[in-house]
Amino acid sequence: MAKMMKGVCLTRHGGPDALKWREDIPVPVPGPGQVLVKVLAAGVNNTDINTRIGWYSSDVTGATDAVGDDAEVEAGGWGGSLSFPRIQGGDLCGLVVQTGPDVGDFHVGQRVTSQINIPRPQPDNPVAFVALGSELDGAFAQYCLMEAAELFDVSASPLSDTEIAAMPCAYGTAWNLLHRAGVSGGHRVLVTGASGGVGLAAVQLAAHLGAQVTGQTSPAKADAVTAMGACSIIGRVETPEPGSFDAVIDVVGGPAWPALIQALRPGGHYAVSGAIAGPIVTADLREIYLRDITVHGCTFSPRTVFAELVELINSGAIRPLVSATYPLQDIARAQADFMSKAFPGKLVLIPPQEAP
Repeated sequence: MAKMMKGVCLTRHGGPDALKWREDIPVPVPGPGQVLVKVLAAGVNNTDINTRIGWYSSDVTGATDAVGDDAEVEAGGWGGSLSFPRIQGGDLCGLVVQTGPDVGDFHVGQRVTSQINIPRPQPDNPVAFVALGSELDGAFAQYCLMEAAELFDVSASPLSDTEIAAMPCAYGTAWNLLHRAGVSGGHRVLVTGASGGVGLAAVQLAAHLGAQVTGQTSPAKADAVTAMGACSIIGRVETPEPGSFDAVIDVVGGPAWPALIQALRPGGHYAVSGAIAGPIVTADLREIYLRDITVHGCTFSPRTVFAELVELINSGAIRPLVSATYPLQDIARAQADFMSKAFPGKLVLIPPQEAP
């Protein structure tokens, strides 16, 4: 096995210039219970950009596109302060190329993926987790070191490597949101940010469950959202009809938040796992407690929930929309395209595939 690999290192919080292409990153060596994964493809996500700019810090109160490249934050990662340099990349599709001892049924040649928010419950914190690409080095390099017990075998899936790399973060987040909100057949569901990675996944998965889905998106992307299973579309600045939905799946937040709570029927469920329009919202608590609304903050996802998604991946029952792929070296351009919101669905990075 080669000793050095190529990849992108985040050297600090900041703009795209905080990302450094390197060709001298030591290749990790798997220890007991660990496997070395060759990265075949890695998706681009909001969380990569949020982590880079330090948006998870409580010091930041604006939308993700309002944070300057020179923002000074201390604890800007999922779990607080990051250790730099850090290899980001929470969306992994890869191939097992080396194993340490005691890795169970995993062996060289298996195609694998992982949750981005890997559950590691503690006695005093049953929802503790670590984030791939934040607390752990991730998939923006040729190789990634993983705990075998935290991987999932997707060798049987008919999906391509690129398609699988588009799914762990977006589809894992969406599936968890739907699970927490209790969405099932016949439910009326509103999905905000419906043309983005998580939003489009939520539309497709909710429709797969038999729900009647309304997607909130721009007119230019309405066809893509409808193609994924939405029954109806409302515009991004349009106010949803009050009392119309059993569940709201939200990744946007921001000033429109009160209307999302009002859109729920009495006893409805609001599930949130993002706030690209801004994390600070104004609530009328009477709209919540007088109508028995349940609010779900959704980041921790049990392994069993992600395993259900893997079953859908392996059966080919769902397939993501991948709008573009880029060489890993072009990560800055890929993230700029992502932030432009010009593409529906997912963008995916491909690391160099030649042997180091």
